[in-house]
Amino acid sequence: MAMSAAEIEDMIKSALPDARITVEDLAGDGEHYAATVVSEQFRGISRVRQHQLVYAALQGRMGGVLHALALQTSAPE
Repeated sequence: MAMSAAEIEDMIKSALPDARITVEDLAGDGEHYAATVVSEQFRGISRVRQHQLVYAALQGRMGGVLHALALQTSAPE
């Protein structure tokens, strides 16, 4: 079962309430997405750790229901 962009955004927003999130379905198949996540919680932590926080928000769906997620993360400027 595929995920919608709204479901992905909602899950990330639940874990990172202050985040500004954009999600794009790259292939129109509900399995390949690109997301940009900007959150104050990312300030001062490595890019790897930022991505880990987003993946944790997706509660194990990466690699299963959600096949691919191109991810860009940053703290607000």
